[in-house]
Amino acid sequence: MVSLRLRLRPVSLYLLPVLGAPFAHLYAQETALAAVNVTAKGYSATDLDTPLSVTTLGRDEIARRGAANVGDALRGEPGIAVSSDSAQGQNPVIRGLARESTVLLVDGMRLNSAQPAGAVASFMTLGLAERIEVVKGGASVLYGTGALGGAINVLLPQAKFAPGGGVDAGAGYDSASRGLRGSVVANASAGDHALMAGASLARIGDYQSPEGSVARTGYDSGAFIGQYRFRIDPRQQLRLSLQQQQDKDVWYPGSTRPHANPSIRSTTVHSPTQERRLAEIGYNRQGAGEAPLNLDLRAYRQAMERTIHSFANGLNRDIVANRVTFQTDGIDAKADWLLHPQHLLSFGLNAWKMTGNPDRYMAATPPFTTLSANNPFQNASIAAIGAYVQDDMRFGKLNLLAGLRYDTVKSGADSMNNGARTSGLAGKDSAVSGSLGAIYEAGALLRPYASIARAFRAPGMRERYESGLRGDGYYYAGSPEVEAETADQFELGIKGANATLDYGVAAYYNKIDNYLSGMVFGGAAASSACGATNAANCKKTVNLASVTISGVEAHARWQFQPGQWLNAGYSRVRGQNNDLDEPLFQMPADEVSLGWQGKVAAGWTADATLRLVARQDRVATVFARGTENATAGFATADLGATWRYAKDQSLRAAIKNLADKRYHEHLAEGVSGQEISAAGRGIDLVWKGKF
Repeated sequence: MVSLRLRLRPVSLYLLPVLGAPFAHLYAQETALAAVNVTAKGYSATDLDTPLSVTTLGRDEIARRGAANVGDALRGEPGIAVSSDSAQGQNPVIRGLARESTVLLVDGMRLNSAQPAGAVASFMTLGLAERIEVVKGGASVLYGTGALGGAINVLLPQAKFAPGGGVDAGAGYDSASRGLRGSVVANASAGDHALMAGASLARIGDYQSPEGSVARTGYDSGAFIGQYRFRIDPRQQLRLSLQQQQDKDVWYPGSTRPHANPSIRSTTVHSPTQERRLAEIGYNRQGAGEAPLNLDLRAYRQAMERTIHSFANGLNRDIVANRVTFQTDGIDAKADWLLHPQHLLSFGLNAWKMTGNPDRYMAATPPFTTLSANNPFQNASIAAIGAYVQDDMRFGKLNLLAGLRYDTVKSGADSMNNGARTSGLAGKDSAVSGSLGAIYEAGALLRPYASIARAFRAPGMRERYESGLRGDGYYYAGSPEVEAETADQFELGIKGANATLDYGVAAYYNKIDNYLSGMVFGGAAASSACGATNAANCKKTVNLASVTISGVEAHARWQFQPGQWLNAGYSRVRGQNNDLDEPLFQMPADEVSLGWQGKVAAGWTADATLRLVARQDRVATVFARGTENATAGFATADLGATWRYAKDQSLRAAIKNLADKRYHEHLAEGVSGQEISAAGRGIDLVWKGKF
């Protein structure tokens, strides 16, 4: 509900300094009105000139929310919900579409991982984040496979050519978990050389809910980033970027499930260590002249490594041990060309290959002391290549955005189901994605828009090849035969902003064919898919012929007096399983958020947020076979105050969940009716400073 508000001069990722009419006027004057987003169009553009629904959070807003991870930061935003299985595992859900249908990016590079538990987004620390940008709706034109729900891009600090350099630092404490956080980012430059280095540390304990301490919700995290830039000449640069994040002792209490053997009692998934490493080398060129051509090239390698174990709570030891590594090598090449004063043409090529080779050891029979190899699949890979072209057209007050893309995704594995199957494992999916949007500036507060988009998602590595017990307590049968999803979305909206009001309303309809989901099997079908031993708790990824998701979302921000702002947001999502004529499994509840921010004294600002979430009783019954329960509605309130005691120094104190309300989100994972409660009342303290 809170829009990022920047005072902008002509500045861009690599485009704005060379924009000509009629695009340059969008950025040539200072404004306090428009949020700027680089993810929606692939280059810096204001929300007001984008025929899409976007959300942008800046560093100050992330800090104000006291967010520990990406899901936590986006909680309560219109059109966005959170699926959680732990304190750290908070997965953003965009318009009812979960992590498999959302492309996650860090500095524009996608995070690929066949994630068995937790949130892929948790591998991007917010302690160092400059911005979070969200594009809602089909975004496959720019981001390829997986972008049915949209894209989330976390932007980290960049090395800057700024005389004298500088240091940004922050520290925080929250009483609910007795958690400590700290971060520091330093910049230095001399001549044609610029260097940035940053670090973030977190030591989080088990948090307190209204019922008491929630066991196994604490963890430790550390992240380090660095970037070097070399200026070849005023228009060309080389860059080298390095990122690393390591989390330790992460538990997923939402995965706790009863076990058939009374000595085991129940099992809980946990990750003793998990690490992400990224290295990128890039080249950037800014064009000049009347028809400038701007280039950005990069090559990167990103690796996700995790140990993932299943802990037997009755035996007090692990009975399953996994070590998994998913490595992605990728190249991106893109260009922006001001071909004509009314046409900003962009085009690009993306190619990446992810490989995975998990090692799993299981204790399958009493007394559960001997671990034997039981690998879900071996030497699996997914390779994707896609090319796109996009035209950003301006005709007076009308802005048109049209894009087209072609992708090919190939997958394969040496074996699956512990070597039981070695044939028929190769797959290939090809798709054409497209989008067309129009927005008309009838007035500052009246900008209607419409857009249509086709997106697609090829099946993931786990959906195709993994056979075995998962965190939800079901044995999954691998499904190498599943097909790619395609989604057609239509959106109508209106937005606008002036000095005192910023608002947006959108309604959308999304039809997804070949919808991928894990379906509960029973009887002979379960025995055939999962074997007689696992027939009682058998699931298999299947394609549903058709589902539809529709909804309405709105946000508004009004300055009713100088320095005093009221905020409001609304989300309503409806999903329908057309195959079974019932509500679609795991749709978020309706919600409203209300807020106030304002100056209360010299150097002091205060804020209040009220979140109202409706009871969710539209649940799947046939498809889920009783595993999705209705959840009660709830309301939470947060209060905060910030003291800017010096130009670049501030202190903040906030009370979260003021009424100590017991609740859990509808998409919280766990045994039906036994999901873990969210954190109760707590005090957050945050310091920020620049030097």
